[in-house]
Amino acid sequence: MKTVFLDTSYIIALEAADDQNHKAALEHWLSIAASLPQLVTTSYVFGEIATYFNSRAQHAKAVEIGNKLIKSTSAQLIHVNEDLFFESWRYFEQHADKSYSLTDCGSFVIMNRLGIKSAFTFDRHFIQAGFEKFPR
Repeated sequence: MKTVFLDTSYIIALEAADDQNHKAALEHWLSIAASLPQLVTTSYVFGEIATYFNSRAQHAKAVEIGNKLIKSTSAQLIHVNEDLFFESWRYFEQHADKSYSLTDCGSFVIMNRLGIKSAFTFDRHFIQAGFEKFPR
């Protein structure tokens, strides 16, 4: 596995013991931890994670995960700039038949730009958009 996109749903499942996908995420993570691929995520994903935990009265957890991502040597955090924002918006506009979030669209744009074919995610939208998801 080369570079893999790291999605919100995977990080939440990994970090929230009460998430329905927690066991699958933890088993998957433990199976790859010794040979992690290069990971890529966006500031949109980062924002969703911080918001998710903070809105559930888990501010310290939001800060802990945010700092892990910021300091990670295996995860590249791509900041959504004006160019990426508008390209994500165009992708969103062009897919009225899907229920993609703007964050999803930004993820797909980055994956296409960087030639990333796979994501660590539990979001079926990645499959709809033509990507491979793990865990399967």
